[in-house]
Parts: sequence; structure tokens; C-alpha cells
Amino acid sequence: MATYHLDESRPHAFWDNSHPPRLRIESGDTVVFEVLEASANQIRPDSTVEALKTLSFDPIAPLTGPVYVEGAEPGDALEVEVISLEHKGWGWGAVIPDFGLLAEDFKEPYLHLFRLEGNWCWFNNHIRIPYEPFCGTMGVAPAEPGRFGTLPPRRNGGNLDIRHLTPGTRVFLPVLVPGALFSCGDCHAAQGDGEVNGTAIEMPATVTLRFHLHKGANLPELRFRTPPGKKLTTVDEEGYYVTTAAGPDLFKNAQQATRYMIDHMTKEYGLTREEAYCLCGVVLDLKISQIVDTPNWMVSAYLPLSIFV
Repeated sequence: MATYHLDESRPHAFWDNSHPPRLRIESGDTVVFEVLEASANQIRPDSTVEALKTLSFDPIAPLTGPVYVEGAEPGDALEVEVISLEHKGWGWGAVIPDFGLLAEDFKEPYLHLFRLEGNWCWFNNHIRIPYEPFCGTMGVAPAEPGRFGTLPPRRNGGNLDIRHLTPGTRVFLPVLVPGALFSCGDCHAAQGDGEVNGTAIEMPATVTLRFHLHKGANLPELRFRTPPGKKLTTVDEEGYYVTTAAGPDLFKNAQQATRYMIDHMTKEYGLTREEAYCLCGVVLDLKISQIVDTPNWMVSAYLPLSIFV
């Protein structure tokens, strides 16, 4: 079993099974990936909101890879063991016009820079979020020919934004082409379930992953297993403040529950609406509380109170 290193010098912001691999490995090997943050260096630690006004989506969610796994064939499963993610001291979140759950409510751009220190992500001097990192985007090459963007998730993985893919988790992806052709990127220092404003704490990172091949697993789509003893969140010590919304449309309910929470946060904590919305993307957990009591379903939005210090 060997360990390899891939730098961030040749990112690709697409999935394409004809894109040549940068590395070939054996099952059991480990790869250390250097990855850019989600904007591909369009946003930097000294950026202002002006950077959002010229933001191009073409290089968004750049990936490091691909990695060819020897012996991997369609029908197999690629297990990706998440070993570690190391931050580089900073991250960002934003309100990007025409993007996010409440795009119709927020028309002006807003940029927020986070200070990452040890196991904490500082929003300001009174709000800190535990460092719970994961790759927002990881996957294998799709079976279909052609070039596909990195923004939506697909059967091959992609922009998953599953906040529980933290170190210790094992991710299982269906292999769709020979060699699998795995890539990853779009690392998040912390994120709420739903990533409602469209950004988490976006960060550059050093990602260490170990790969195992499972022959003939025939997975229809991605699955994962969290480690024993791992809590789904580390911020529940002080309880939650929860807003709810009911109605026949889950998407609209998610919007309304988030609007109620933004109203609460601006009134209770003196945040601007843009600050509250950006913070919601990082810490707010959307949950489907019930989906059986026709004709109305219920969405709840959970705000962890321990982030306020």
C-alpha cells in the first residue's frame, strides 16, 4: 500500500470519462489531494464583495484528479475512506444573486470571510462554529460520454454537499467506467443540512483519502457509513431554536422555514439579513419532519444555540 500526492495545479471543473488520469493507484493506496476552494481563486483571503460582481461560474467547484484505480470495472464499487481534511486558515461564504434557496429574496451580493483556527471557524467575535470538514464534491467519471458540469449531483457522485462525509466516514461509489477516475474538491469547513444560501464555509484544503475496491457490488448510487460513536453534529450541547413551515410543497416549506429563521436571527442577535442568510448556510439544518399527513408536509429548520459565545 502506497501514498501519493496530487497538487492543485491542474484543476478540472467538469466530469468527463475521456479526461486523462493524473495518477494510477492500486486498491488500498492512499492519496493526498491539494484542492482549491470553490471559486477557483476568484475569492481570496483579502477579497471584498467586488469579487462577487465578476464571479464566473465556469471554473466553480474545481476538482483535483482524476485518479485511476487499477482493476476497477463497471459494476464494482469504489470505497473512499476519508482520513483527514486540513484547512489553510481561512474560508468564505456568500450571498450570490440568483443562486440559493432564497434567490428571489436576496438580490445584492454579500461576501463573508471566516477565520479558521484549530477546530473553530469564527464568523465574528461572538459566533464560532465547530470545524467539521468534508469534500462538498467527490465522485467518479460518468458512464455517458461528454462533459458535465460540477454543480449538480448525479449517479457518479458530484456536488453532494452531504455534511456527514467527515473524517472516519467511508463513502461507496458505483464504478461506471474502467479505472473509476475519481476526483474531489469543493471542501467545506462546516455546513448546515441544505446549504440554503448556496455556500458553506468554502475553503482550500489538504485532503487525505484511502481507496478500496469492491468487486461486483453493483451499487445503484452513492452510499456511506459514518464511524462508530460519531455524533451527527457536535453543536447540540445548548439545544436548538427551531422554526417550522407547513404546506403541500416541500420546497416552499423549506423556503418559508428559512425565512422565519432569518427573521428570528436578525431580531435576536442583531445580524443583518445578509449575515443571517449566510450563517444559515453554515449551521442551519433543514429536516423533513413529516411527509405522510397529506395534503400538508412539514419542514423544520434547526439553529444550534451553542454557536453563540
